[in-house]
Amino acid sequence: MKKVLIASVLSFGMALSVQAKDIVDTAVAAGSFKTLATALGAAGLIDTLKGKGPFTVFAPTDEAFAKIPKADLDALLKDKAKLTAVLTYHVVAGKVMAADVKAGKVKTVQGSDLTVTTKSGVQVNGANVVKTDIVADNGVIHVIDTVVMPK
Repeated sequence: MKKVLIASVLSFGMALSVQAKDIVDTAVAAGSFKTLATALGAAGLIDTLKGKGPFTVFAPTDEAFAKIPKADLDALLKDKAKLTAVLTYHVVAGKVMAADVKAGKVKTVQGSDLTVTTKSGVQVNGANVVKTDIVADNGVIHVIDTVVMPK
């Protein structure tokens, strides 16, 4: 009985020590969003995406960022205003799970609309959604294969 009680107390303590992960921590832990994390830092958006939310983030992978010519990506990373516009164009207010996605226009935090299509898989402005419903404590991440640019 005593061993069971001690084990219960220890497991309860371990459960309390497990930290919930916000969108930024979840993306960093995934390991395939290093460029996105760097860009968020350069734009000063880490605290925002660690905030209460909820947010839906269409997160480009490192491979998606690699599609941008290096000189263009370097220039983007140095232009905080443009970088902020590009990154916030990937974020929608609210938590939208894959089952709730509908084709049409959706307003981004940046202010412009993304076009979501669902005919041959889900696409956002032509970028393929390759993984869905990565849940964080302040929203959800959907992984895309291309960086989308506001007009």
